[in-house]
Amino acid sequence: MKEYLKFYINGQWVDPVEKKTLEVINPANEEPFALISMGTSKDVDKAVAAAKAAFPKFSTTTKQERIELLQSIMAVYQKRYADIAAAITEEMGAPQKLAQHAQAAMGIAHLNTNLEILKKYEFEEDKGPTRIVREPIGVCAFITPWNWPINQITCKVAPALAVGCTMVLKPSEVAPINAYIFAEVLHEAGVPAGVFNLVNGDGPGVGSPLSSHPDVDMVSFTGSTRAGILVSKAAADTVKRVALELGGKSANIVLEDADLNKAVTGSVFGMMSNSGQSCNAPSRMLVPASKQDEVIKIAKAAAESVKAGDPNAEGTTIGPVVSEVQFNKIQALIQKGIEEGATLVAGGPGRPEGVNKGYYVRPTVFANVTNDMTIAREEIFGPVLAILPYKNEEEAIQIANDTVYGLSGYVQGEPAHAKKVAAQLRTGNVHLNLAGPDLNAPFGGYKQSGNGREWGEFGFEEFLEVKAVLGYNAA
Repeated sequence: MKEYLKFYINGQWVDPVEKKTLEVINPANEEPFALISMGTSKDVDKAVAAAKAAFPKFSTTTKQERIELLQSIMAVYQKRYADIAAAITEEMGAPQKLAQHAQAAMGIAHLNTNLEILKKYEFEEDKGPTRIVREPIGVCAFITPWNWPINQITCKVAPALAVGCTMVLKPSEVAPINAYIFAEVLHEAGVPAGVFNLVNGDGPGVGSPLSSHPDVDMVSFTGSTRAGILVSKAAADTVKRVALELGGKSANIVLEDADLNKAVTGSVFGMMSNSGQSCNAPSRMLVPASKQDEVIKIAKAAAESVKAGDPNAEGTTIGPVVSEVQFNKIQALIQKGIEEGATLVAGGPGRPEGVNKGYYVRPTVFANVTNDMTIAREEIFGPVLAILPYKNEEEAIQIANDTVYGLSGYVQGEPAHAKKVAAQLRTGNVHLNLAGPDLNAPFGGYKQSGNGREWGEFGFEEFLEVKAVLGYNAA
């Protein structure tokens, strides 16, 4: 078993203050493959102290120095690219192709995006007699999830480094190895001591002390809405900035004038990707009631072509879900869908045929779902699609917005028509006709899907404070 027992604090790999370990489980075979240390508030104190001490010097580095640092990080990341992809496959079950071409790729993409933003960004501007200055916010605490692990780490770390912040990262204890490798990347790339720190652990042991720490100036959290609420409460006493990227239950409106085969097939594959473990997954497909029977046939065929299996095997479409906890939750929600009267179109409870080990979920599709059913209200976070019929466009928009979430949305149809519908959705992102991600577009949600934005210039500016120097240009 591999051991990752040290934390990265103040430029060194150090032992935890207290000895407490956790086995990391490979979800494909349910067997432990690594051992990590679990931190406490004492480790948090050490890491935050290092970040605080490093901030005065790092915050005053030049733009050129930070450009060169990001370039160095990207070069080392490329050297370790295969290691990062392999770790993600082993710890959270992403098929090799997805880990290599999407999961690990997002890390280098965020680094490059922020490098290009930094090159062009003006940190000072004049408005009449006043100089407006944008300065790094300070010490940042990053709490990241297991579903797109290196993506969520780099979309926080890259802009924070670019603007001159220092930081402490607590990655998910469920999938922590990619973060450990990333810390090695930053060390080799020459990130100054104390600027980046890594402490493994769980929410109560590390996440809560980080969120409430008086010397942390900002918390950026990605995860469940339930945990995000706890982070906000912990941070409130010290009035620090809190950025939250939380859950979703995204509506996917298929309009009357959509290419039905293309829209439905693409949407099923989009929902099943990453085993449905994406906060912005198109989990509620809204279709014209008159076309639901045709949609069911297309969706069934698409779902049955999705192969759940060994992430290291050729031909696998989706791997396992990440853990036994997630597996049991998803199974319970599939059963709930059946009990509440939804029509099971494909998949269903239990593992795929012939599989008796690993946290594999059958690609599942329900039809005749109403928006008051549990599977339409709760974020399942598994390969489970709900098809909801609508009578008219107004009802479709009403159903789409009838949720506590507002992270993403999808509209498919004739482009001008789709744009008009998209304008009426209360959500942070809308994908028209299955448009892919844009790293320069802001990513974040309305309502209980969070606050603040990540990615691109909007994410870059989350890590800046604004200072007005009055009389700067007085005659």
